Amino acid sequence: MCGRYDLSDNPAAIRARFGVPAVPEFAPNADWRPTNLAPVVRLGGDGARECVLARWGLVPAWAPDLKFGNRCINARAETVAKLPAFRHAYRKRRCLVPVNAFFEWSGEKGHRLKWRIALRDAPLFALAGLWEWWQDRGSGEAVTSYTIVTCAANAAIAPLHDRMPVIVRAADYARWLDPAADAQPLLAPFDPDAVVLARG
Repeated sequence: MCGRYDLSDNPAAIRARFGVPAVPEFAPNADWRPTNLAPVVRLGGDGARECVLARWGLVPAWAPDLKFGNRCINARAETVAKLPAFRHAYRKRRCLVPVNAFFEWSGEKGHRLKWRIALRDAPLFALAGLWEWWQDRGSGEAVTSYTIVTCAANAAIAPLHDRMPVIVRAADYARWLDPAADAQPLLAPFDPDAVVLARG
């Protein structure tokens, strides 16, 4: 599960880290939530990387309305290639979701503790995402949306939750974004020694 994350870095940091020529203006936020418009990195029509703002909560082209995306903020790595909501995006429309950290909670309801999970050696990194394009049949409004792919938790995160977002190493950015590449081996828990947990 990944339901909140921190992206406090500015557009210049995203340009440098992900090799994109431009980043749309956005307000850095330490607490991004579903339905927010956030930056994602994808391949454009010319095959080059680009950064766009997209709505968190994937809405397939056939969905009746935007509310469909509220149940699609995450896609499970084990079923992402098969489920109708995600399979076409997995085959053709992968993206990188820039983050400084993501959050998880532990403890019982009413006494939950928030944890900030970051990488030890990468203050800005990428989560594996998928993006889609949806158009309102009434108004004609076009919406780009995305989801974050999750996998089984690694040993560091498992005491908090049994799932974690898929973290894409910088060396694997091109492979994840390339629709012709086999991305299945990338959908695995990240090295537990590389993550840092702190009370959020």
